[in-house]
Amino acid sequence: MNERILGQVKRVNGPVIEAKGITDARMLELVSVGESRLTGEVIKLSGKSAVIQVYEDTTGLAPNDNIYGSGMPLSLELGPGLIGTIYDGIQRPLSRLLELSGRFIERGVFAESLDRERVWSFVPRLKAGAQVSGGAILGTVQETSTIEHRICVPPDVSGKLVSIAPAGDYKVDGEIAVVATAAGERKLTMVQRWPIRVPRPVVQRRPLDIPLITGQRVIDTLFPLAKGGTVAIPGGFGTGKTMTQHAIAKWCDADIIVYIGCGERGNEMTDVLTEFPK
Repeated sequence: MNERILGQVKRVNGPVIEAKGITDARMLELVSVGESRLTGEVIKLSGKSAVIQVYEDTTGLAPNDNIYGSGMPLSLELGPGLIGTIYDGIQRPLSRLLELSGRFIERGVFAESLDRERVWSFVPRLKAGAQVSGGAILGTVQETSTIEHRICVPPDVSGKLVSIAPAGDYKVDGEIAVVATAAGERKLTMVQRWPIRVPRPVVQRRPLDIPLITGQRVIDTLFPLAKGGTVAIPGGFGTGKTMTQHAIAKWCDADIIVYIGCGERGNEMTDVLTEFPK
């Protein structure tokens, strides 16, 4: 990440900041604001001015504080270690934040999304010399007792596999393969950074022909769901939307549950954080 000063704070209005002196900022670029390095994103550009959405408490920011650009869009990390981890809205693991700042999250606290010290047992599936492209499976990691994590070539990489690591234990940011591309050799690890606003590419979408058994007989009988499909639960306050969502997450026959709490009541999220890890 090539960090540079983009400009300075002109005005602060809650989580929204107006910046001045902007030179080479990009739309939706990941930025750090002030000396606390608060995480934000460029959401509007106009001449030498910009509007930045900050995803942390902006208390204490002042005019003329520096704004630092990363040169990359707001992204998340994909790799072994995601399953079973609880994150905040910008993919900081809450367990790590607790260690760093206690029960009240401090501003500007940085934590790697994936544990850089944990080792994983990597088993290669390809051999050096193979032609690979985005989505090719380099090898596998047994992430849980039931989930096999497949380590794939990033979507934007294609070429000849120069080398691949032998079976053994590696950290997520350790080199496991080298691919010779048209732009030169590219070293690959188990981690991929991916822009949050860019959908992951797919070869094709499979037809929705397998039912998702929710464990709720009224839903499975009258409103059957399909694996890979989408469903909405409309309703007023207190009608049971969140409780239904919790019940489906607990008892459906899916292998992996990704629960996203957006705008939920605090006591409901407390129940999720307490019960779901069990």
